[in-house]
Amino acid sequence: MTTKAGLPTGRPTLADLRKAGTITSLEIVAAIDAYSRDPAAKRYRFASGHSLDIAAAVEGSADLAELMARPGPRDKVFRTAVTTIIMAAHPTAP
Repeated sequence: MTTKAGLPTGRPTLADLRKAGTITSLEIVAAIDAYSRDPAAKRYRFASGHSLDIAAAVEGSADLAELMARPGPRDKVFRTAVTTIIMAAHPTAP
């Protein structure tokens, strides 16, 4: 079931907010860049007012260790892992 804005009822994921146009791809890239520069940073606030503690999402994910164990360039694997994790995360609404 979805709302008039095209969001699923309940608490939307970052991917849901991106699909609905509430958060842009550029904002997601900026959030990942900010986390890459300072993994200890607290909540990242999007223009919509939604916020996400990227460090907590990454820390609470078993996926990162698994993805980092794969062969290949580490920077790309790291960014892919963080992207995967945060797209499934549930940001706090404004």
